[in-house]
Amino acid sequence: MNFSKLLGILVFSTLLPSCNFTEEIYFNEDGSGKLNIHFDGNEMMAMLASMDSTLSTEKAIDSTLVFRDLLEEKKDSIAQLPPEEQAKLKKLEPFSIRMVVDHVKGTMNFDMYSEFKKVSEVNDAFNAFQEAGSLGPSIGPDSTSPMKSKTPTTQVNYALRGNTFTRKIIIVDQTMFEQELDSLQGAEMFLSGSTYTFKYHFPKRVKRVNVEGATFSMDGKTMVYEVNFLDMMKNPKSMDLKVELEN
Repeated sequence: MNFSKLLGILVFSTLLPSCNFTEEIYFNEDGSGKLNIHFDGNEMMAMLASMDSTLSTEKAIDSTLVFRDLLEEKKDSIAQLPPEEQAKLKKLEPFSIRMVVDHVKGTMNFDMYSEFKKVSEVNDAFNAFQEAGSLGPSIGPDSTSPMKSKTPTTQVNYALRGNTFTRKIIIVDQTMFEQELDSLQGAEMFLSGSTYTFKYHFPKRVKRVNVEGATFSMDGKTMVYEVNFLDMMKNPKSMDLKVELEN
Protein backbone atom coordinates (compact mmCIF):
# COMPACT_ATOMS: atom_id res chain seq x y z
CA MET A 1 0.00 0.00 0.00
CA ASN A 2 1.66 3.24 -1.11
CA PHE A 3 1.93 6.52 0.78
CA SER A 4 -0.71 8.31 -1.28
CA LYS A 5 -3.30 5.58 -0.72
CA LEU A 6 -2.67 5.83 2.99
CA LEU A 7 -3.30 9.57 2.84
CA GLY A 8 -6.60 8.87 1.13
CA ILE A 9 -7.60 6.63 4.01
CA LEU A 10 -7.60 9.66 6.32
CA VAL A 11 -10.79 10.90 4.69
CA PHE A 12 -12.37 7.47 4.22
CA SER A 13 -11.65 6.57 7.84
CA THR A 14 -14.37 8.85 9.19
CA LEU A 15 -16.94 6.48 7.66
CA LEU A 16 -15.67 3.36 9.40
CA PRO A 17 -16.49 2.03 12.88
CA SER A 18 -14.48 2.98 15.97
CA CYS A 19 -12.46 5.82 14.51
CA ASN A 20 -10.56 7.19 17.47
CA PHE A 21 -8.96 10.62 17.19
CA THR A 22 -6.90 12.46 19.80
CA GLU A 23 -6.20 16.18 19.62
CA GLU A 24 -3.20 16.79 21.85
CA ILE A 25 -1.50 20.11 22.59
CA TYR A 26 1.60 20.77 24.69
CA PHE A 27 2.10 24.34 25.91
CA ASN A 28 5.35 25.89 27.13
CA GLU A 29 5.57 28.79 29.58
CA ASP A 30 5.95 31.32 26.74
CA GLY A 31 2.85 30.08 24.87
CA SER A 32 4.78 28.10 22.27
CA GLY A 33 4.28 24.37 21.96
CA LYS A 34 3.33 21.44 19.79
CA LEU A 35 0.01 20.18 18.43
CA ASN A 36 -0.61 16.59 17.37
CA ILE A 37 -3.70 15.04 15.77
CA HIS A 38 -3.55 11.26 16.25
CA PHE A 39 -5.69 8.68 14.47
CA ASP A 40 -5.84 5.16 15.90
CA GLY A 41 -6.72 2.94 12.97
CA ASN A 42 -6.09 -0.49 14.50
CA GLU A 43 -9.72 -1.59 14.23
CA MET A 44 -9.84 -0.16 10.74
CA MET A 45 -6.77 -2.24 9.84
CA ALA A 46 -8.50 -5.36 11.12
CA MET A 47 -11.49 -4.62 8.89
CA LEU A 48 -9.32 -4.01 5.82
CA ALA A 49 -7.38 -7.22 6.47
CA SER A 50 -10.61 -9.22 6.68
CA MET A 51 -11.64 -7.86 3.26
CA ASP A 52 -8.25 -8.31 1.56
CA SER A 53 -6.06 -11.27 2.55
CA THR A 54 -3.21 -10.03 0.35
CA LEU A 55 -2.50 -7.21 2.80
CA SER A 56 -0.55 -9.65 4.96
CA THR A 57 2.15 -9.64 2.28
CA GLU A 58 2.58 -5.86 2.39
CA LYS A 59 5.73 -4.47 3.98
CA ALA A 60 5.46 -2.57 7.24
CA ILE A 61 5.60 1.22 6.83
CA ASP A 62 7.06 3.86 9.14
CA SER A 63 7.23 7.02 7.06
CA THR A 64 7.13 10.77 7.64
CA LEU A 65 6.01 13.41 5.17
CA VAL A 66 6.98 17.06 5.74
CA PHE A 67 4.38 19.14 3.93
CA ARG A 68 6.64 22.19 3.68
CA ASP A 69 9.10 20.12 1.65
CA LEU A 70 6.34 18.55 -0.46
CA LEU A 71 4.78 21.91 -1.32
CA GLU A 72 8.16 23.29 -2.31
CA GLU A 73 8.85 20.26 -4.48
CA LYS A 74 5.44 20.53 -6.19
CA LYS A 75 5.26 24.34 -6.32
CA ASP A 76 5.05 24.48 -10.12
CA SER A 77 2.10 22.08 -10.20
CA ILE A 78 0.43 23.86 -7.30
CA ALA A 79 0.73 27.19 -9.11
CA GLN A 80 -1.58 25.77 -11.82
CA LEU A 81 -4.37 25.03 -9.32
CA PRO A 82 -7.29 27.41 -8.59
CA PRO A 83 -6.51 29.96 -5.86
CA GLU A 84 -8.89 28.31 -3.36
CA GLU A 85 -7.11 24.96 -3.78
CA GLN A 86 -3.74 26.66 -3.34
CA ALA A 87 -5.03 28.24 -0.12
CA LYS A 88 -6.07 24.83 1.25
CA LEU A 89 -2.64 23.41 0.53
CA LYS A 90 -0.97 26.42 2.15
CA LYS A 91 -2.72 25.52 5.41
CA LEU A 92 -0.83 22.22 5.42
CA GLU A 93 2.57 23.91 5.25
CA PRO A 94 3.31 23.96 9.02
CA PHE A 95 2.50 20.26 9.45
CA SER A 96 4.25 16.94 9.12
CA ILE A 97 2.53 13.57 9.09
CA ARG A 98 3.87 10.25 10.29
CA MET A 99 2.28 6.96 9.25
CA VAL A 100 3.02 3.65 10.96
CA VAL A 101 1.35 0.66 9.34
CA ASP A 102 2.04 -3.00 10.06
CA HIS A 103 -0.40 -5.41 8.46
CA VAL A 104 0.97 -8.43 10.34
CA LYS A 105 0.64 -6.77 13.75
CA GLY A 106 -2.66 -5.20 12.76
CA THR A 107 -1.60 -1.64 13.50
CA MET A 108 -2.35 1.56 11.60
CA ASN A 109 -1.58 4.91 13.20
CA PHE A 110 -1.40 8.41 11.78
CA ASP A 111 0.05 11.46 13.53
CA MET A 112 -0.13 14.95 12.09
CA TYR A 113 1.88 17.43 14.11
CA SER A 114 3.38 20.90 14.15
CA GLU A 115 5.36 23.06 16.52
CA PHE A 116 4.12 26.62 17.00
CA LYS A 117 5.16 29.92 18.56
CA LYS A 118 1.49 30.80 19.07
CA VAL A 119 -1.26 28.21 19.04
CA SER A 120 -3.24 30.35 16.58
CA GLU A 121 -0.63 29.37 13.97
CA VAL A 122 -2.17 25.89 13.83
CA ASN A 123 -5.84 26.90 13.80
CA ASP A 124 -8.21 24.44 12.17
CA ALA A 125 -5.79 21.54 12.49
CA PHE A 126 -8.46 18.84 12.22
CA ASN A 127 -9.65 20.11 8.85
CA ALA A 128 -6.02 20.24 7.77
CA PHE A 129 -5.71 16.62 8.90
CA GLN A 130 -8.63 15.63 6.69
CA GLU A 131 -7.34 17.67 3.76
CA ALA A 132 -4.02 15.84 4.05
CA GLY A 133 -5.87 12.80 2.82
CA SER A 134 -7.30 14.67 -0.14
CA LEU A 135 -4.14 15.42 -2.07
CA GLY A 136 -4.93 15.23 -5.76
CA PRO A 137 -2.73 13.45 -8.28
CA SER A 138 -1.16 16.68 -9.46
CA ILE A 139 0.58 17.35 -6.15
CA GLY A 140 0.56 14.11 -4.15
CA PRO A 141 3.59 11.88 -3.51
CA ASP A 142 2.49 9.80 -6.52
CA SER A 143 -0.32 9.86 -9.03
CA THR A 144 -2.67 7.32 -7.50
CA SER A 145 -4.56 9.32 -4.88
CA PRO A 146 -8.29 9.00 -5.67
CA MET A 147 -9.50 11.60 -3.18
CA LYS A 148 -10.32 15.25 -3.69
CA SER A 149 -10.73 17.83 -0.94
CA LYS A 150 -13.97 19.59 -0.19
CA THR A 151 -14.56 22.95 1.41
CA PRO A 152 -14.91 22.55 5.21
CA THR A 153 -18.17 23.77 6.72
CA THR A 154 -16.65 24.46 10.13
CA GLN A 155 -13.46 26.01 11.36
CA VAL A 156 -11.62 25.61 14.67
CA ASN A 157 -9.76 28.56 16.19
CA TYR A 158 -7.36 28.23 19.12
CA ALA A 159 -6.15 31.07 21.32
CA LEU A 160 -4.09 31.40 24.49
CA ARG A 161 -4.38 34.81 26.12
CA GLY A 162 -2.86 35.22 29.55
CA ASN A 163 -4.14 32.33 31.66
CA THR A 164 -7.07 31.47 29.39
CA PHE A 165 -7.06 28.94 26.56
CA THR A 166 -10.01 28.78 24.16
CA ARG A 167 -11.02 26.46 21.36
CA LYS A 168 -13.87 27.94 19.33
CA ILE A 169 -15.88 26.51 16.46
CA ILE A 170 -17.14 28.68 13.61
CA ILE A 171 -19.72 27.34 11.16
CA VAL A 172 -18.57 28.95 7.93
CA ASP A 173 -21.34 27.60 5.69
CA GLN A 174 -24.63 26.93 7.49
CA THR A 175 -26.41 25.54 4.42
CA MET A 176 -23.68 23.04 3.63
CA PHE A 177 -23.38 22.15 7.31
CA GLU A 178 -27.07 21.25 7.46
CA GLN A 179 -26.65 19.13 4.33
CA GLU A 180 -23.78 17.30 6.02
CA LEU A 181 -25.98 16.66 9.04
CA ASP A 182 -28.56 15.04 6.75
CA SER A 183 -25.89 12.83 5.20
CA LEU A 184 -24.72 11.72 8.66
CA GLN A 185 -28.01 9.93 9.25
CA GLY A 186 -26.89 7.08 7.04
CA ALA A 187 -23.56 6.79 8.86
CA GLU A 188 -24.79 6.87 12.46
CA MET A 189 -24.51 3.11 12.90
CA PHE A 190 -20.87 3.20 11.80
CA LEU A 191 -19.84 6.30 13.74
CA SER A 192 -21.65 5.59 17.01
CA GLY A 193 -18.58 3.91 18.53
CA SER A 194 -16.07 6.52 17.41
CA THR A 195 -14.44 8.90 19.86
CA TYR A 196 -12.58 12.22 19.83
CA THR A 197 -10.31 12.99 22.77
CA PHE A 198 -8.94 16.39 23.75
CA LYS A 199 -5.70 16.14 25.71
CA TYR A 200 -4.11 19.43 26.69
CA HIS A 201 -0.88 19.86 28.67
CA PHE A 202 -0.44 23.27 30.31
CA PRO A 203 2.52 24.81 32.19
CA LYS A 204 0.18 25.72 35.08
CA ARG A 205 -2.57 23.96 37.01
CA VAL A 206 -6.07 24.14 35.53
CA LYS A 207 -8.36 26.30 37.63
CA ARG A 208 -11.63 25.61 35.81
CA VAL A 209 -13.03 24.34 32.52
CA ASN A 210 -16.43 24.99 30.93
CA VAL A 211 -17.35 21.34 30.26
CA GLU A 212 -18.41 18.49 32.52
CA GLY A 213 -16.66 15.15 32.44
CA ALA A 214 -13.09 16.35 31.92
CA THR A 215 -10.40 14.56 33.94
CA PHE A 216 -7.05 15.88 35.15
CA SER A 217 -3.58 14.59 35.90
CA MET A 218 -2.27 14.35 39.46
CA ASP A 219 -0.44 17.67 39.11
CA GLY A 220 -3.54 19.32 37.63
CA LYS A 221 -1.72 20.51 34.51
CA THR A 222 -3.11 18.01 31.98
CA MET A 223 -6.78 17.95 30.98
CA VAL A 224 -8.38 15.01 29.16
CA TYR A 225 -11.87 15.24 27.70
CA GLU A 226 -13.35 12.43 25.59
CA VAL A 227 -16.51 12.85 23.52
CA ASN A 228 -18.52 10.81 21.07
CA PHE A 229 -17.31 11.63 17.55
CA LEU A 230 -20.83 11.58 16.10
CA ASP A 231 -22.13 13.95 18.78
CA MET A 232 -19.28 16.32 18.00
CA MET A 233 -20.07 16.23 14.28
CA LYS A 234 -23.75 16.92 14.93
CA ASN A 235 -23.16 19.74 17.39
CA PRO A 236 -19.64 21.12 16.87
CA LYS A 237 -20.38 24.24 18.92
CA SER A 238 -20.68 22.00 21.98
CA MET A 239 -16.91 21.57 21.64
CA ASP A 240 -16.23 25.25 22.33
CA LEU A 241 -13.76 24.89 25.18
CA LYS A 242 -12.53 27.43 27.71
CA VAL A 243 -9.78 26.48 30.13
CA GLU A 244 -8.69 28.89 32.85
CA LEU A 245 -5.29 28.36 34.49
CA GLU A 246 -4.08 29.36 37.92
CA ASN A 247 -1.87 32.43 38.20
